[in-house]
Order: sequence, then structure tokens, then C-alpha cells
Amino acid sequence: MPYAEVGDIRLYYELQGEGPPVVLLPGLGADTRLFSSIVPLLASGHQLIVLDPRGAGRSDKPTGRYTIGQMAADVAGLLGTLGIARAHVMGYSMGGKIALQLAADHPALVDRLVLAATAARPPVTRPLSWRWLMVDVLPKIPGLRKVDGQPSYAFEAQRQASASFDGRRLLPRVTARTLIIRARRDRVVPGRDTAELQGIPGSSLVDLPGGHLTLVVMHGAALAGAISTFLDGT
Repeated sequence: MPYAEVGDIRLYYELQGEGPPVVLLPGLGADTRLFSSIVPLLASGHQLIVLDPRGAGRSDKPTGRYTIGQMAADVAGLLGTLGIARAHVMGYSMGGKIALQLAADHPALVDRLVLAATAARPPVTRPLSWRWLMVDVLPKIPGLRKVDGQPSYAFEAQRQASASFDGRRLLPRVTARTLIIRARRDRVVPGRDTAELQGIPGSSLVDLPGGHLTLVVMHGAALAGAISTFLDGT
């Protein structure tokens, strides 16, 4: 299994396919498995670098505070270790925040940028809302944390990093050509918050079927098609 020592942690990653390099960054509590529906569709024309972020999957899960900037630095370090000077980057949900930070901090490293089911502003979580149920309630049920193997402290560190992130000031700094993907039935990230990412100069927005998770789980063909068309276009 491939691991890379990056800064203070060891990151797990997978390489699949051949072609221009594309980094795939999963969301809160997720790992490489999140993209199982789209990896076979994208790998035919691209070299995919799919990784488990700090705190999830098979990557290290240090105690203490995490930040989106720290996780973006992890990605930059991994690409440096792999000898990849420039790559397309696709971030999903929390992974989109990491991708946005990476593109702002390392413009020479990011060729084209895809931000899916994500937002730049901190979320507003209301009791009894769908987001409250998905992010604040279900993950705290002990049995669920045992199923995916992520310790509760690591999930909480990721959750706080994502919830405290405000990337609105970063939008004008992004120079990468950017595609924003919004799920029509996303109840976790409001559509208006995703649309706000159009503050990135020259970015474009597309709506796809599905909700926050079903966009990638059930509508992988539509998602992969939109990504491929954007990455391979002129």
C-alpha cells in the first residue's frame, strides 16, 4: 500500500490510470472509497491521485487541532514527494475547501480546479436541519464511527476545521480555470453558498442531479462526465 511521509504525518494515497495528473480530495469523514464510482470512469484518460486526508482512512490521525490550510499543505507536500509539478485538482465537500486553499496558496501547482458540493463560507447549522442531522448527530453515534474506523476525535478535528474555514477572501486569488458543481438537491451545502464560489474569476457553474452524497454515490456517471469534459476541454 502506498504511503508518503509528508511533514509530520504519513498519508495514504492511490495512483490509478495514465494521463494528466488529477488529485481527488474527499469530504468530511471520507476517504478514497468515496470516489469508487468515478475513479474507473476518470482513470481511462487521467492519472488519478486519490488520497485519505489527515485524520481519515489509512492516513495518520494525529490528536489536536486541524486546519484546512494544514490539509492543503499536506496535499502540496504529497505532490512534491511524487514529483508532480502541476495537476488538476477536484475537491468534494470539505475536500473542495482544501482544494480552494491549495489553489490560492500554490497557484503554480494547480492547473484546473473542480469544486463540487462545497462552499467558501462557514456553514450555518440549525437544530433539526438536514445538515445538523448529517454532521452533528449521526457521526456521534458510536457504532457508526466503528464501522468506518475513524476515531471520534479525528472526525471532530476535521469537522471543526471545515466549519471554521472562511475562504471567501481567497476567491479573487484563484487563477486556475475553475468548474463549480452544485447538486440540485443538496441539503447540506445550500445552493446559494455553492454559487458564491463564482467569485473566482472566470469560473463556471453547472447543476447536476442528486444530493450532497448521492451526487457522487448514485450519479457518478454524470459527475465524472462533467469533470472529464471540463478537464479535457480547450
